[in-house]
Amino acid sequence: MDKGKIIFLNGVTSSGKTSIVDAIQSHTDPFFYVVANDLFEQMIGDKHLHKDYWKYLSEVIIMMYHTARLFSDSGKNILIDGVLVERPELVPHYDKVKGIFMGYPLEIVEVYCPLDICRKRNIERGDRSEDQSDWQSELMAENIQYSCSVDTSLNTPEECAEIIINTLFK
Repeated sequence: MDKGKIIFLNGVTSSGKTSIVDAIQSHTDPFFYVVANDLFEQMIGDKHLHKDYWKYLSEVIIMMYHTARLFSDSGKNILIDGVLVERPELVPHYDKVKGIFMGYPLEIVEVYCPLDICRKRNIERGDRSEDQSDWQSELMAENIQYSCSVDTSLNTPEECAEIIINTLFK
């Protein structure tokens, strides 16, 4: 059985990753399952997140990557909605990701949006701090080898989905 393709949508909060995920899933082919930082973070529980946020988040994010591998091993395509940040608990995060997915069909997509627009989106959402995108941007891993880049300030989520699918599948 062939491994399913793994597409990692990498970008700061409110850059548009989840909207792109929704647009990709609206396509009939190819079909993707989704794993997301936010979904796995919910598994931890507020008590532990408040106690040591980065310790518990880093543990569950690594488990998320192994879950993505499990889907791929079953021949299922997977979308990862995440952000490659470098924190002491995760360093070297990008290298860990490359190691976990060695031998897997991993494609990393840069989901870009100017920080001023992300700040506005954070305020509109109401569930993120206004500056969350800013500090994530400062922690973003460097020298990431992207297979594709999209800019959500210039393209709709549907257009970004088309760019990604056309670049990685056609």
